Amino acid sequence: MKATVIGGTGHIGTYLVPRLWQAGHEVTVVTRGKRQAYQPHPAWQSVATVALDRQELEKKGSFGASIAELKPDVVVDLISFALPSTRQLVEALRGKVRHFLHCGTIWVKGYVVEAPTTEDTLSPPFGEYGVNKKAIEDYLLEESRRGDFPATMVNPGHIVGPGHNPVNPMGCNNPVVFSWLAQGKRIALPNFGMEFLHHVHADDVAQVFMKAIERWSSAVGEQFFAVSPAAVTLKGFAEVAAGWFGKKAQMTFHPWEEWKNVCGLSEGDIGMTHAHILHCQCCSTEKARRLLGYEPRYTSFEAVSEAVDWLVDNGVVKTRKG
Repeated sequence: MKATVIGGTGHIGTYLVPRLWQAGHEVTVVTRGKRQAYQPHPAWQSVATVALDRQELEKKGSFGASIAELKPDVVVDLISFALPSTRQLVEALRGKVRHFLHCGTIWVKGYVVEAPTTEDTLSPPFGEYGVNKKAIEDYLLEESRRGDFPATMVNPGHIVGPGHNPVNPMGCNNPVVFSWLAQGKRIALPNFGMEFLHHVHADDVAQVFMKAIERWSSAVGEQFFAVSPAAVTLKGFAEVAAGWFGKKAQMTFHPWEEWKNVCGLSEGDIGMTHAHILHCQCCSTEKARRLLGYEPRYTSFEAVSEAVDWLVDNGVVKTRKG
């Protein structure tokens, strides 16, 4: 089967493309040509790579046609962030593909209503990213469920893996927080540190995509969370992460308005923390397990630990002061 992966050299594609290749699929990776995959693999010597500038071609209205010209059976779109972008692809591929898979986010859900959140939980999104991804999901579900287009939505949690800065116990992705924990420095947490983060290793996200392709009849017209078996709290996360370095986490807790002034982070990091603690998502793997046979390899802590090891080895996280 011919599979085209749009954005195939990113975090998810680094693991999905080799999985597709090992399963015997003829794989084409569509990329701007500006990034290498995060991890080496023999697959990268065998798959075809097509350099396309999505933004420029979409302005001309020709990106979807360019993908259709590759004559894929399956298309995996890992980098669509707005409905017009997805709509152009769908119109070009309608009647020409066996399966279309879109990468969304757990932020298609907004505030937590029940934990764990399921795919059927009514929780309207907020924030531009989540709202745009939900609009894409709603469109694809409607197209698929009325029989016009065979689509599946995969919604990952906070993606981690070697070469990528994970969301840390302060709710942003600045790796200095792990340096502070490694050096035994005190960190400030917002509120009581009890908000959730729900990570997932990029390879487990790739697993969900593969299972959805393999179980076409169960996947079409559905959306699935791709997350680790359990979310973590900021406080618990800090305690475990400090333990990786043989340290005990030193923490203070502050109301939000006070925390912004004492956390020691940039305005951009503070904004990211705000978004994460407002969403505070803890999502269920039950549907992906039941319909697709998903079995995550990594817990949240295992996934983040692997990423942090890479950051230490590459000098990004400093384990000693100075």
